[in-house]
Amino acid sequence: MEFLATIGRDLLSVLRDVMPVLLVILFFQFAVLRKGLPNPRMICLGFVAVVVGLYVFLVGLDMGIFPVGKDMAEKFSHPDKRMWTLAFAFCIGYSTTMAEPALMAVAQKAEEISSGGLPSFYLRNAVAIGVAFGLSLGVYRIFSGDQLWVYILVGYIITVILTFLAPKEIIPLAYDSGGVTTSTITVPLVAALGLGLASNIPGRDPLIDGFGLIAFASVFPMISVLSYAIVIKAINRRPTERK
Repeated sequence: MEFLATIGRDLLSVLRDVMPVLLVILFFQFAVLRKGLPNPRMICLGFVAVVVGLYVFLVGLDMGIFPVGKDMAEKFSHPDKRMWTLAFAFCIGYSTTMAEPALMAVAQKAEEISSGGLPSFYLRNAVAIGVAFGLSLGVYRIFSGDQLWVYILVGYIITVILTFLAPKEIIPLAYDSGGVTTSTITVPLVAALGLGLASNIPGRDPLIDGFGLIAFASVFPMISVLSYAIVIKAINRRPTERK
């Protein structure tokens, strides 16, 4: 009975968090647009699925992702395994980004709108490489103890410079790429890795050094996508110049 009561409290907590979103949607649907719901039964079922899905997702984080991330961070924090830690950060950044549903959706829409001119697979790889490199650099920062703002400031300066060099059509998509990477799959693992490393490396503060990895996962995808667009533009310009 206690187990069921705990599940009930957690579900109510998730429902409380999701309810404002539903109320906003219903208010504008009925009060502003003055239209009824197109399919009330399916919408209600979908809302229930959202609540249950979020609850299961949060339980999965507590039971699986965070403990595994913490355990791996403890083992990787040893000085002899720092190169392996950088390699792990690169690989986990690339793989989780490629699996991000938000990135898949954005990349597919970009391919559709560009009529195949911007392949989804290449865009996802460009974003994933940026996240992978960013996380590796962020882990190096935790090891070295350097100031976070220096890395992020330099990253944004590079982003601004590349913005003036990249094709105008790719700039909004590149900036959006920095947001879709920090989603359901990437964030839990990245947070667990950063906090785990900072908690097990002498002289590091989990609050100061543990957080900040997600910022690396946001800045460097913009750099990689802008760089990708600049390279493609240069390659496509060569045949024209030869003619």
